[in-house]
Amino acid sequence: MPRLLLTIALPCLVLLVATGRSADTPGPSGAGERITVAPTDWPWWRGPTRNGIAAAKQNIPLKWSESENVLWQCPIPGRGHGSPTVVGEQVFLAIADPVAAVQGVLCIDRKTGKPLWQTEVHRGGFTQKGNSKSSFASSTVACDGQRLFINFLHDRAVYTTALSRTGKILWQTKICDYVVHQGYGSSPVLHESLVIVTADNKGAGAIAGLERATGKIVWKHPRPKTPNYASPIVVNAAGRDQVVLIGCDLVCGFDPLTGKKLWETRGATTECVTSTVTDGQLIFTSGGYPRNHVAAMRADGSGKVVWEKSTRVYVPSMLLHEGYLYAVQDGGVAVCWKADTGKEMWKGRLGGGFSASPVLVGEHILATNEAGRTYIFKASPERLDLVAENSLGSVVMATPAVCGDRIYMRVASHTKGQRQEVLFCLGKKD
Repeated sequence: MPRLLLTIALPCLVLLVATGRSADTPGPSGAGERITVAPTDWPWWRGPTRNGIAAAKQNIPLKWSESENVLWQCPIPGRGHGSPTVVGEQVFLAIADPVAAVQGVLCIDRKTGKPLWQTEVHRGGFTQKGNSKSSFASSTVACDGQRLFINFLHDRAVYTTALSRTGKILWQTKICDYVVHQGYGSSPVLHESLVIVTADNKGAGAIAGLERATGKIVWKHPRPKTPNYASPIVVNAAGRDQVVLIGCDLVCGFDPLTGKKLWETRGATTECVTSTVTDGQLIFTSGGYPRNHVAAMRADGSGKVVWEKSTRVYVPSMLLHEGYLYAVQDGGVAVCWKADTGKEMWKGRLGGGFSASPVLVGEHILATNEAGRTYIFKASPERLDLVAENSLGSVVMATPAVCGDRIYMRVASHTKGQRQEVLFCLGKKD
């Protein structure tokens, strides 16, 4: 049974709809559910617009180290690769302790870096199978302003759990059984009154839409029996909101509220990790097994591939900015293509292997490799214009969150053979 390990009473947090990103209309539950987050928040995987683009006007530091421009740091128990989620005065992280076999959610004070509460969501049921780069906490928390939502692989099944902002478990729903191949890391996506989740695997996979208020399954579709790791992403393309899911040798579009399959076409690859981006007409997909590819496909369901490259952008998701597509290959090469034609504008080596996705902040792209080195370069189609290089920790798998003039980075360091994860809050001290 889930248990609350530690809960500290928090002051009431009021997120005004007038200052939030969206105030969504009632969905199938009819409960008038709203998503109320502020422009200074990073409320779910890949940020407020779900495409890795942070608010443009931010006064973030371009230089940092363990002693420079660190506002606070907080030790993180166990090992996890989920990104930080930042809403109001709180930061949330999925955590997992393989030794104690516990999975949960940690809440940290946004201003001070002090832990506020830690809730145990699952105990036991860990499997040792999977890729060495995977973790038992690779999903990123999503927050609608009132509740938190997190996916965990537990005891050979995937569950979605909702918690309150004070760490109380509100509901838990089993999505489907799960056969482990490389691991699990799909993050929940919020749309109007629903939370949408996926659990593609070699057994009986599924994509489902659940009521945010109750966890009741509103719609659900079976998926092909193949391993896949991509998160569902809601995009507005071809004139409508769509849930786009890549992988299992398919590219699919679903109506986010009803689950109706709008279109499905052969494409992508069997195993994908990245999250789709769009310019409203094209969707951009990538995969890495059994073949490498980056492709631009019509989002109208025609299945027409406009262009395709045999480039390995398997794990880090891509960025789309002012008509150009930017990517960091797993092997450490950055590349820029013209989005509508696929013309290569430039290519340049950064260094190291990459799992974290790049983040765009204003005119700068932040790309962090697995050794903790962050390369900052201009989002320009002219050339690879490297601005700065910074190192923090010795292992980084999680994508940073950038909001409110701060950078939140989940890193790990090794001291005397001991591994310790830390959440750093970086900002200009002046």
